Amino acid sequence: QVQLVESGGGLVQAGGSLRLSCVASGRTFSNYHMAWFRQAPGKEREFVATISRSGGITSYVDSVKGRFTISRDNAKNTGFLQMSSLKPEDTAVYYCAASARLPIRNTINEYNYWGQGTQVTVSS
Repeated sequence: QVQLVESGGGLVQAGGSLRLSCVASGRTFSNYHMAWFRQAPGKEREFVATISRSGGITSYVDSVKGRFTISRDNAKNTGFLQMSSLKPEDTAVYYCAASARLPIRNTINEYNYWGQGTQVTVSS
């Protein structure tokens, strides 16, 4: 089992930045690729970004490319999502997820470990 705990959400004005963290425990973090998903009110959960086990491969949904950066520190069992140039449409609960399955995919059902989520609210 892998336990994931997100933090770093909050209220920010449009154009601002936030850095989300996801601390993993229970198993060797570097054995899992991880991803960030988000769910806005009344909408389905959607893929945001993913990063490979070593951190060498990343992928993003088009709407966040150039604004968000996913990274990880395996020595600290922590993943990150740096969000810049935030827009009101980025408002959502952000979830980190982990999976040992290959290949790396951006679909919800490929991830079997999830955090509880952290709220990000971007005001206009």
